[in-house]
Amino acid sequence: MNFEAFFEEKLGGLHEAGNYRVFTDIERHAGGFPRATRYRADGSTQDVTVWCSNDYLGMGQNPLVTGAMKEAIERCGAGAGGTRNISGTNHYHVMLERELADLHGKQDALIFTSGYVSNWAALGTLGSKIPGLIIYSDALNHASMIEGIRHARCEKRVFRHNDPDDLRRLMALDDPAAPKMVAFESVYSMDGDIAPIADLCDVADEFGAMTYLDEVHAVGMYGPRGGGIAEREGIMDRLTVIEGTLGKAFGVMGGYITASRALCDFVRSFASGFIFTTALPPSLAAAAAVSIRHLKASQLERRRHQDAVAKVRKALDAHGIPHMPNPSHIVPVMVGNAAKCKWISDVLIDNHGIYVQPINYPTVPVKTERLRITPTPMHTDGDIRHLAGALSELWSQCALARAVA
Repeated sequence: MNFEAFFEEKLGGLHEAGNYRVFTDIERHAGGFPRATRYRADGSTQDVTVWCSNDYLGMGQNPLVTGAMKEAIERCGAGAGGTRNISGTNHYHVMLERELADLHGKQDALIFTSGYVSNWAALGTLGSKIPGLIIYSDALNHASMIEGIRHARCEKRVFRHNDPDDLRRLMALDDPAAPKMVAFESVYSMDGDIAPIADLCDVADEFGAMTYLDEVHAVGMYGPRGGGIAEREGIMDRLTVIEGTLGKAFGVMGGYITASRALCDFVRSFASGFIFTTALPPSLAAAAAVSIRHLKASQLERRRHQDAVAKVRKALDAHGIPHMPNPSHIVPVMVGNAAKCKWISDVLIDNHGIYVQPINYPTVPVKTERLRITPTPMHTDGDIRHLAGALSELWSQCALARAVA
């Protein structure tokens, strides 16, 4: 087999469909978020404003967070030096897990190298080690959750997105004695919609099922202390496992689960994705702990962020730019054509200094291609006017339909 020809053919198909992904080479400006320098292929540079970062609150450049990271490097050095089991558990890891358990009102927490790994390892371990477990998974769950469930090789059922009635229907078809788990997200990252957590917990309770909630796009963002949607709704105690990330609103890197002491210890003891990987650098753990601690006490970042989101939506409405209505901080601007979506993204950055990544298949279904805009507290009114005006100009050039006010 000509392997190189095979690779080129498949990549060519992505180019033809407009789904080939190009990395944008940027250097964020410390203290100047959301400003960044873009490095072009020809060696030139360009100042850009980032509109698609998951560093939702700009905590990745907060002086308290960066200061904690620097201090930890001075105290401990760069890396952890091993796996958590063999010399790699630094006191900063222990302190971070305590902060996370407290954030979600759980007995314990366990940190991983990313949110993807935490979902894959936790779901994969629980699904493979609990005899006869059936996992009921929301149809729009993240790839990491899907992969974890697939890795578990346990029985699974997929219920219609955010549909407690369909979940109940599926659970009623299975053996009442079989152990069960319901796995879903709070804020869904592409549409920005929010799960009916209490209703899904009601169904799980009917059938004696565990619940597994992915709060990666909600931690830091919602709730009086940034514990997520479940904290905002006062129902964290109804979730068996709450999973989150340190790489979005907390501005650093890593993932975690929080749950009972026994469940966390079970995953710690049996998850290969935890046991056999080098621990997070202590500096990341120190920075994440400070970020969490700050957002537990401060409402300022969340208030400013919500104001910015409202302003962006209002500006888009004024220009008739269609964006998906939802109750979260994610603003999906709907294009509906892969080639046009990429073209708009390219022109925005090349001609207007606006960086927003096109979201195409397979991340979203064909004909729902979009620009996923994530406002931050640091975007100014001028930034918002510039974004809306540039989109309006390109909307006309592409002959795309405008939203009706």
